[in-house]
Amino acid sequence: MSNTVLSNWFNSLPLLEYQQTWETTVSNGQPGVPVTEHVGDPKLKVSAGPLLRLVSAFENNSNNYRATILVVTKDNDSDYSQDPTIRYHIGPAHRNDLKEHLLSDVISTGEFPVIKLHQEQGYSFWRFSIELELTHYEQRIKYSLNGSINDSYQFFVPRNDQNMNVVAFSCNGFSLGTDTSTFKGSLWLDVLRNHDKKKYHVMIGGGDQLYADAIKLSSEPFSRWLKHKNLHSNMTMNQELKESFDQFYLNHYLQWFGSGFMSGLKGSTLQTAFPTAMAQIPSICIFDDHDIIDGFGSYSDRTMSQPIFKGVGKAAFKYYVLFQHHSSIKEDLSKESGRILGYEPGPFIDQKSISLFTRLGKDIATIGVDCRTERRLKRIITPETYKRIFLKLETEFTSAPFQHLYVQLGVPIAYPRLVWLEKLLDSKLLTPIKFLARKGIVFKSLVNEFDGSVEVLDDLNDHWCSHNHKRERNWFIEKLIDFSERHKVRITIISGDVHLCCVGRFHSRTHISHPVLSDALKEENKNILKDPEHDSRLIFNVITSAIVNTPPPDMMATLLDKRSKVHHFDSATDEDMVPMFTLDTNGGKRDNVHFMNRRNWCEFIPVKNLNNSGYKVEDRVLPGPVADQGAGNSTNASMNDVEHYTPYPVTEEGVVMFLHVEKNHENLSGSTSEYQLVIPSLA
Repeated sequence: MSNTVLSNWFNSLPLLEYQQTWETTVSNGQPGVPVTEHVGDPKLKVSAGPLLRLVSAFENNSNNYRATILVVTKDNDSDYSQDPTIRYHIGPAHRNDLKEHLLSDVISTGEFPVIKLHQEQGYSFWRFSIELELTHYEQRIKYSLNGSINDSYQFFVPRNDQNMNVVAFSCNGFSLGTDTSTFKGSLWLDVLRNHDKKKYHVMIGGGDQLYADAIKLSSEPFSRWLKHKNLHSNMTMNQELKESFDQFYLNHYLQWFGSGFMSGLKGSTLQTAFPTAMAQIPSICIFDDHDIIDGFGSYSDRTMSQPIFKGVGKAAFKYYVLFQHHSSIKEDLSKESGRILGYEPGPFIDQKSISLFTRLGKDIATIGVDCRTERRLKRIITPETYKRIFLKLETEFTSAPFQHLYVQLGVPIAYPRLVWLEKLLDSKLLTPIKFLARKGIVFKSLVNEFDGSVEVLDDLNDHWCSHNHKRERNWFIEKLIDFSERHKVRITIISGDVHLCCVGRFHSRTHISHPVLSDALKEENKNILKDPEHDSRLIFNVITSAIVNTPPPDMMATLLDKRSKVHHFDSATDEDMVPMFTLDTNGGKRDNVHFMNRRNWCEFIPVKNLNNSGYKVEDRVLPGPVADQGAGNSTNASMNDVEHYTPYPVTEEGVVMFLHVEKNHENLSGSTSEYQLVIPSLA
């Protein structure tokens, strides 16, 4: 292996091969379940993996790096004469880091230890543990599985003084009724193209990493149960149901995480670049409803408490932990230092929630908040679990202060209010129509099959701004602002769920419309607009969704735009939406500057990592299209709303967020246009 590794060490990714594989898949029409190949010697029938997961780094002010690799093999077609092995080579990521040294002098080798994590239904789960020491240059790690070399079997770790380059994505799959043939591009190819240039260190999965709604079709006993005409049933779980749930989630994960395959009512898809990316960019994932089933947690307590519905949640959680956390629910999950377990088991899953704290450098950390395990119609997270989350933040900051915190929330928290629609759809005036729809007499698609409520009501109930969650939401934001003010930590929230991209914003309140502006108020307004790097209330909610799923129609984006007014969060804080999309992906002007209903993903790149990119410290950059696509990044003369169109300063410890928005979903290339947001550090 050594000679091959050395000769190809600095090679680019085989992007042309990835593109050709995708084009062949599309040209072949509706794909079936792909046949997995044998790998290595002894031969392994690999059904999923390698899948990389970031566990932690920079712990206790050290230069450590910990990750895991998950490989799932089929027992009856694999040679287990010895445990599977992953051997690795580690060396500089860039040729100029060699200086006067020969490559062979600086590359070292090793083997990642392995355990059999789990075994069931004829499959074995192997977890390999990665423990490395970060050094003064960025490193590339190439690995082999049972001696099998693959150009995708590699990943990058940062320098010991470098903050990580981050990808964020969500809604990674199609809804059950989507005509998948209309989407000919793959944004995962775009991720890999950019990874080849920028070297991403971690991917943040913001929920709905897979769409499991097909359990309604694949589990025959569950499908039969859903056809009952009563709104509620106390029918107990039985072995047939349990086995059907386990079979569905296991096979669905194996197909999607293993090959990128899923099928729905109107076609199938084979997203080959997704598992390819998972093999070379470590991930940190939280889950949302579609990782379980549509709307889980946001129906009435009576509906959620049905034994069979709870059985769905338990099964989904088990496989979520296996595939996305590389762990087993039989393990002591608290042993992993970054995990924050809930105070008590969630009411409808009977497992403790799992939130995640991870350092992404000396200056940046992330916390992925589990907003699903404890969720019920009138609560998202229990007060006791919130205490644990904020205690973890305080403890970690005291141990080793950080300057920027990414908060992962599956559902947006700075987003237009739709409470009026929520109340309309939940009105008693619709009760007779909902009853007839439930019986299949009229408008059958109007209601869902779980509790007979209007189909989209669970999505509205999911939102932080719904009338059920608004008080909890406001308390949570106040706690984040308090943490930011006390510790001088910039906070950025990352969300998904809504199938479009936008940026919500909290910021210190100005008094431009005040009837009498005193000199003090004028000076305060000037400072807030002039120096946002001093505004501890400046919190962006970057909403990136969906990397695979279909966007909502223009009518929905227009409705959201009309609802995106300035809200007075409190006496000192306003919230609004950032005007990011003054130009479309083709360069044409847009009326809706706040919401882009196209598929997308995003990245967060520390300013220090943007070498020779044109971003200079103290430059002020207006949110919007990236300049080299024909859009200037200085304030347009027609944008006289200085409070709304605010340019942000590039700071040495700041971050630039790039939204990658698909140009044309019928184009096989999956190419995107970039929109930028400079996020200044907090001075």
